[in-house]
Amino acid sequence: MIVLGIETSCDDTCAAVCDGQSLLSNVISTQLIHQRFGGVVPELASRSHIQLMLPVVRQALNQAGLGRRDLQGIAVTFGPGLAGSLLVGLSVAKGMALSLGIPLVGVNHLEGHIWANSLSNPGIAPSFVVLIASGGHTQIVFVREWGDYEVLGRTRDDAAGEAFDKVGKLLQVGYPGGPAIEKIAEGGDFEYTRFPRAYLEEGSLDFSFSGLKTAVLNHVRTIGSEQTRKHLSDIAASFQRAVVDVLVEKTVSAAKRVGAHRICMAGGVAVNSALKGEMARCAGEEGMEVSWPTPELCSDNGGMIARAGFYYFQQGRTSSLALSPVPSLNL
Repeated sequence: MIVLGIETSCDDTCAAVCDGQSLLSNVISTQLIHQRFGGVVPELASRSHIQLMLPVVRQALNQAGLGRRDLQGIAVTFGPGLAGSLLVGLSVAKGMALSLGIPLVGVNHLEGHIWANSLSNPGIAPSFVVLIASGGHTQIVFVREWGDYEVLGRTRDDAAGEAFDKVGKLLQVGYPGGPAIEKIAEGGDFEYTRFPRAYLEEGSLDFSFSGLKTAVLNHVRTIGSEQTRKHLSDIAASFQRAVVDVLVEKTVSAAKRVGAHRICMAGGVAVNSALKGEMARCAGEEGMEVSWPTPELCSDNGGMIARAGFYYFQQGRTSSLALSPVPSLNL
């Protein structure tokens, strides 16, 4: 079955064509307009999606060597995300499904991130624990079977990627903050200062990064602009280490709690080399395997939505053309 996947939950306009385990194309158009604001502006994001969506779909079909009439189903993100952005992707998906007379299925954006692991590692099979860490979400999910998920922990305030972005803005290193901080941290000493780790109450697998963000702000104010510039790489490394320590410790603890022998990672933060290295080391000490998608499948992309949609079409599940965006959708 040839499935078109459409993803517009935030500021990336994405379309991909999938025939099951294989991606025939995967086009991602990142909106650079938000860089000047240091964060995503929802109204600008939705307007950009309107301009980019159809050209991106055409490009995905061209790269796959297919026409619209070759499609047999359309999968589209319907939440969570920005309402205006979701609406653009949904409108295009529903219009195409109606005009082509093919089925439509709505996909949870977070579930798409989980399915991205099966594209990079085709032989992967549940059960496993997955850490979803991105600009908008930080969750630990137990995947009993495909389609059967239990959220073991989630952020109570800022997501990990959001913390990277805000600290990146604070340190004036650019947006998005994750890649910028990772690059600067390479030459830094992560023991320069010990920022707080919010482990919360005993036994909790939830996350909290707002206090860490405030600690970085207070540190920068205390030492002043000159010392901040002098120790920029050390501050970045210390901050990154604090985030990584909590993500790794809680994810490994979650896997031990449910008896999982594999940990997967997903979302934009999963690209971070320090996180991947520490996760592999700590999980390896517990006899667990660790895997993650390729970088282009960690960020928002249509491939993960197409793969999840393919699964639901196989199960005989479809959505009606009355499908509406659900910005606060949970897994």
